[in-house]
Amino acid sequence: MPRPRQPGRHRRPEPLAAPEGAPALVLAVPGTTGTATRSLAEEVVSIARSELPGLDARIGYVDGDGPEFPSVQSVLSRAADDRTARYEQALAAGVEAKEPEGPVAIVVPLLAGPDSALLRRIRQAVMDSRVAAELTDVLGPHPLLAEALHVRLSEAGLARADRARLFTVTTAADGIILASTGGEEAVQAAGITGMLLAARLAVPVMSAALDQEGSIATVAEQLRSSGSHQLALAPYLIGPEIEAEVIERAAKEADCPAAEALGAYPAIGKLALAKYTTALGITPQQPQGVPVR
Repeated sequence: MPRPRQPGRHRRPEPLAAPEGAPALVLAVPGTTGTATRSLAEEVVSIARSELPGLDARIGYVDGDGPEFPSVQSVLSRAADDRTARYEQALAAGVEAKEPEGPVAIVVPLLAGPDSALLRRIRQAVMDSRVAAELTDVLGPHPLLAEALHVRLSEAGLARADRARLFTVTTAADGIILASTGGEEAVQAAGITGMLLAARLAVPVMSAALDQEGSIATVAEQLRSSGSHQLALAPYLIGPEIEAEVIERAAKEADCPAAEALGAYPAIGKLALAKYTTALGITPQQPQGVPVR
């Protein structure tokens, strides 16, 4: 017997499961394929599945080719074939089934910010598949990304873990360069998350473009001229969308240490799922992060 619902305003929300016949979530992963990229993508979809039982989550690579790293087009085509096969099997078994309608998949780009070049390629891949699919926005800006940036900086010893612990971090930065890709639009979008990060760290945060010559050095000079002496570079990136050498060169250009990219931080999977459920019109409990202390 199911347990009775706890009465009152503090009762736990009812667990949500993916609706029967719901579209697949296809995570569109940019950048060079490889075992590290696959591991990251698998971790992100694993988090999404844990948040929404029954979710059909798949991984498609923007530069994928072959069964090991399937392209976005091939993953969408396979999702369409699987939906048709399930319908035909139900009819053959004499089960009353409704003919599939609506999108076959919801495609979520694994991008923190609006990289127009990569988004154009993902959009083209969806069109080339000739499958009814919906493309969502990128994951940011969002407070959870500011939390993830904070965690990566603290892991590198460049920021205090939180304000409640009154200890000294001698290498803590007093100015943060938030590095993104995607040109001016991406820099402006990163600036929104940067304001949230600045509120968490109580230090100035300025965004700059990794793919614009001189942008990193210019922002580093602006921070130093305003009184910041210990800078740190925080990549506003998931990871696969750019080579690690680019971040290393940017850190040398700014003459400061750099934190790791966001990677498979738990919030990334939750935000990918939130994009999916919003497109689908279902409302699970909103992803929550660690509160600012």
